[in-house]
Amino acid sequence: MLNPAEVFKCLSDETRARATLLITREGELCVCELVCALDDSQPKISRHLAQLRTCGLLLDRRQGQWVYYRLNPDLPTWVRTVLKTTLTANADWLEHNSARLTAMGDRPVNATACC
Repeated sequence: MLNPAEVFKCLSDETRARATLLITREGELCVCELVCALDDSQPKISRHLAQLRTCGLLLDRRQGQWVYYRLNPDLPTWVRTVLKTTLTANADWLEHNSARLTAMGDRPVNATACC
């Protein structure tokens, strides 16, 4: 079970915090979408996502060549509440990242989105 120190330590890096909040907002994002939104290299984004997965905040799944990340459905309610509250209260902090994601061409089609 995650405790506050572990959660906040996982989110203490700006890239990890931004990625987690974008995933919270979108439900699920591919690594390539996060690379575009965060304007950083794929290896760096993948390393941060691996850390978030290791600490239990995110789960991943492979769909063909794409790897998608989503919040762990087993997160305690308080963690989900903190993430949603932070997202709602700080939309302007993610505005640039959200705009980059929206403008991204050739976004992968998420098979679970249509089912």
